[in-house]
Amino acid sequence: MDINAAFNLIADVGFPIAAAIAGGYFVFLTMKFILAGVMSSIKSLSNIISSLDNRVKTMNHDVIRIDTLVSNVMGVKPDLDRISRADGKTDARKD
Repeated sequence: MDINAAFNLIADVGFPIAAAIAGGYFVFLTMKFILAGVMSSIKSLSNIISSLDNRVKTMNHDVIRIDTLVSNVMGVKPDLDRISRADGKTDARKD
């Protein structure tokens, strides 16, 4: 946009309206910059949460496996209700 176009806009609509348009554009650019940074942070946090959820599922599976092995070695009947809750559909840590 050259200087003549800016002066023509001011002449057509008046200085307050041209200044409001310029201020609105500045606010738009500022909000766009801020939201881009926020979205980047949200995506990285989402990836972190996903990996932590995967670790919890793996640890839960390992705990169930160890519990079953220890129960078998000690000759105790394993807790079948706990094993059945560990299918990933509900929280298996209800004990």
